[in-house]
Amino acid sequence: MACSISGNAFRCYSETLRFAPRQQQCGRVMPNHSPLFSFNSSPIISQTLGVSPPPVSRRRVPVFVPPHPLIKHWISVLRNDQTPCPIFKSAIAELGRLLMYEASREWLPTVVGEIMSPMGAASVEFIDPREPIAVVPILRAGLALAEHASTVLPANKIYHLGISRDEETLLPSVYLNKLPDEFPDNSRVFLVDPMLATGGTIIAAMDLLKERGLSVQQIKVICAVAAPPALSKLNEKYPGLHVYTGIIDPEVNEKGFIIPGLGDAGDRSFGT
Repeated sequence: MACSISGNAFRCYSETLRFAPRQQQCGRVMPNHSPLFSFNSSPIISQTLGVSPPPVSRRRVPVFVPPHPLIKHWISVLRNDQTPCPIFKSAIAELGRLLMYEASREWLPTVVGEIMSPMGAASVEFIDPREPIAVVPILRAGLALAEHASTVLPANKIYHLGISRDEETLLPSVYLNKLPDEFPDNSRVFLVDPMLATGGTIIAAMDLLKERGLSVQQIKVICAVAAPPALSKLNEKYPGLHVYTGIIDPEVNEKGFIIPGLGDAGDRSFGT
């Protein structure tokens, strides 16, 4: 059973939602265990806790909320207004590690071969070091969420992108851009921004990546908390983009903060 919410209407359908067909690598197909919400331009939210939703339409942004208990634990630690800065920073880094692990499932290129173990020959499979993997944290809070990227993603490069938000207009402004002029062919990029609230920052970052030759199929967004305004904007401009988040909160207030959210992720991570 799949259900959707549109305005005040709640509808359920007998047909089970299924994930889009997965790419097969090395003779294996791995199941996807993440609940999926897909935002369309209405916006309508569809959810399934089964294994597979339908192929994502051109007008939808699939949003994955992995049901791992550790993800729920770290979100709870981050929400607590009594959590001190060092614990908050450690918690958001652990959350980022888990989300990047989930996002990289079946997405990273591999090579197969044979090596000698101490007990004999063994067939092996490694991440292909020839295929470029990049992490783009949006400063400054993105640094904390992406802190453990190198422990999850072998041979990755990190490109820093600084975007601030005007507290009155809520419009984004780029103050640091360390992106390459053009990304190598076949690049896979993890765009890391803890809070997807109004959507201005993430749209500005996506624009910069697109200008450098990347398609939505080459990018995955990693965030701690997402809200409908940002997801709707991504859906309108970048349908098909995959978003991985710890939780989806219902609203954004007049100051651009997610409610209930977890406050200012940068301030709480660095204590300034």
